[in-house]
Amino acid sequence: MRIEKAKRGDSAILSDITYKGKAFWGYSPEQLERWKNELTISPDYIEKYETYKLVLSEQTIGYYSFLYIENETIKLYNIFLLPEYMGKGYGRMLMQDCIDRSKLSRTKKIILDAEPNAEKFYEKFGFETFNQFESGVKGRFLPQMALYLK
Repeated sequence: MRIEKAKRGDSAILSDITYKGKAFWGYSPEQLERWKNELTISPDYIEKYETYKLVLSEQTIGYYSFLYIENETIKLYNIFLLPEYMGKGYGRMLMQDCIDRSKLSRTKKIILDAEPNAEKFYEKFGFETFNQFESGVKGRFLPQMALYLK
């Protein structure tokens, strides 16, 4: 098992992981279709964002991506796993890798807009909710969270 930098050619598998990971939360096929562009990871996305994939037995099963947005702050945009690997510690491995890489780059803060169903996951790492906003789905609010690194 290894976590490595994603390449442009990984875009199709990362898009598939994103779509299946989002579908895991019970969103309707119609809603997922409306999010299709947001759930697509293009080769250009992989070049623009720091994107790291988790490979298990030569199969990519998850990934995360972030962007340096301002002085000593990164924004975590995605962290997804194939549903059959959820609940087995792989998400924790990806999140810890992101935190470790952030510390090496002298980042002081990680921020993110959480999937409402994943808020508790982030809290386990010390993220705190500082705000929320209504998403494109009426009545669905996304927690905005931050983790201050030491």
